[in-house]
Amino acid sequence: MSATGKKQVNAGWVVFALAVGGFAIGTTEFATMSLLPFFAHGLGIDAPTAGHAISAYALGVVVGAPVIAVLAARVPRRTLLIALMALFALGNGLSAIAPNYHWMLVFRFFSGLPHGAYFGVAALVATSLVPENRRTAVVGRVFLGLTFATIIGVPMSNWLGQAIGWRWSFGFVALLGVLTMACVWRFAPNDSTHPESSPLRELGALKRPQVWLTLGIGAIGFGGMFAVYTYLADVLSAVTGVSAQVIPVVLSVLGVGLTIGNLLVPVFADRALMRTAGALLLWSAVSLAIFPFVASHLWMLTLDVFLIGVGGALGTILQTRMMDVSGDAQGLAAALNHSAFNTANALGPFLGGLAIAAGYGWTAPGWVGSALAMGGLVLCCVTVVVERGRIGERAANGDRHAMVKQEVDLGA
Repeated sequence: MSATGKKQVNAGWVVFALAVGGFAIGTTEFATMSLLPFFAHGLGIDAPTAGHAISAYALGVVVGAPVIAVLAARVPRRTLLIALMALFALGNGLSAIAPNYHWMLVFRFFSGLPHGAYFGVAALVATSLVPENRRTAVVGRVFLGLTFATIIGVPMSNWLGQAIGWRWSFGFVALLGVLTMACVWRFAPNDSTHPESSPLRELGALKRPQVWLTLGIGAIGFGGMFAVYTYLADVLSAVTGVSAQVIPVVLSVLGVGLTIGNLLVPVFADRALMRTAGALLLWSAVSLAIFPFVASHLWMLTLDVFLIGVGGALGTILQTRMMDVSGDAQGLAAALNHSAFNTANALGPFLGGLAIAAGYGWTAPGWVGSALAMGGLVLCCVTVVVERGRIGERAANGDRHAMVKQEVDLGA
């Protein structure tokens, strides 16, 4: 069915339903960091030990994204989205009643399993409803749920944790998961799967060099933002010297940057995908390099945090790129994108922490993040060079349509 047919009429509501799920996932992913002192106290453990719960969630994302995408290859997308949100709601509901630290680790891992697969399937559903020249824009709108979570969901969850207890925060996220199930059931199209869909077909994505290159761009280039975000509260306290009440405001500015980036940047990406990705990585490298110089000035730091947040639109661009290079293995490739981002979520803070521990100061993650963004830019350039080689081969074989399509993606 064409993108201007029956599906187009409800595309806005479908995107809204999918974004609600992104809001739920973003809230639990980022709010857990701010709730760490509360559930550490509640479970009778120290903060470093409680931090393992965050790692358990990230591990669940990395494991769950490819496994679920492959095993559920023949499941209709609406059914799969509802099942994933049911799993997500259950995991967060169990986290709310975790009796001890070890069960908390299990439940957080369980909660992370549907994360990557949900966003992957949601992106495929959303892009199926619009013309090809609006794919990145509609993915950006689905991801707005995730960015709004950093502005609204995280502060709300943190407030609940302080006012009536950290367990209620996880319960709140579980309710958001149930709400998403209802919205998806009501608005998402009930399409059947492709008759040739199979786990083996999905695994075919792993044979494609461009899939691995795109994953590398995300895993390395996206790590810079996480390197700074993880230690931003410490920088504000130890270097900028602001009060505790100011810290959540500056953290939310990053979310505003993410939101603006996901609204504006995809418009350019739909015209020249990889050129926009390269420009955004360069943007991130510069804004992260500025971070150490402005850390002692609140207003300049806040502006730089906003600019760093805008660079987070890279996630939307790479989501579309993965769908372009994965051939018939759309589900696995789209889900793997979020495994790459969670790898970045682990790599950036780890390297930033090493720099701080080595005595380079609280602002050192800015330099680390800039280097990671430049690493992503190098991989982006390699991707373009490899792809141009493929364009030449196709031109030699007379495949004009494929050649034009690739030239548009690369911004040629």
